[in-house]
Amino acid sequence: MKNSLFTLVNYVVYAVSFLGTGVILWGILLTVKTFLFSLLDEDPAAKRILRQKLGAYLVLGLEFFIAADIIRTITRPDWSEIGMLAAIIAMRTVLSYFLGLELKGEA
Repeated sequence: MKNSLFTLVNYVVYAVSFLGTGVILWGILLTVKTFLFSLLDEDPAAKRILRQKLGAYLVLGLEFFIAADIIRTITRPDWSEIGMLAAIIAMRTVLSYFLGLELKGEA
């Protein structure tokens, strides 16, 4: 029973991480497509909107990765894993915070 629960949690972690990766890749693909179609456009507002959209996808992807790390810690709740999780969450939260500030500043 215990092994099957750990296996299930690991599959959930992989699924959530995969979703985060998918969100970021999807945002990159959409941004590159839009950038290539507007390559000759010198409008700074269009470039700002493009950066905002990419930033929003990056922030959402980072949130998925944070969720996956939290779920992963459920299966290994020792202090070293909790400390590593805290450091990872702190770094990703700082990245998300500053990306959000930049997005708000450009709005």
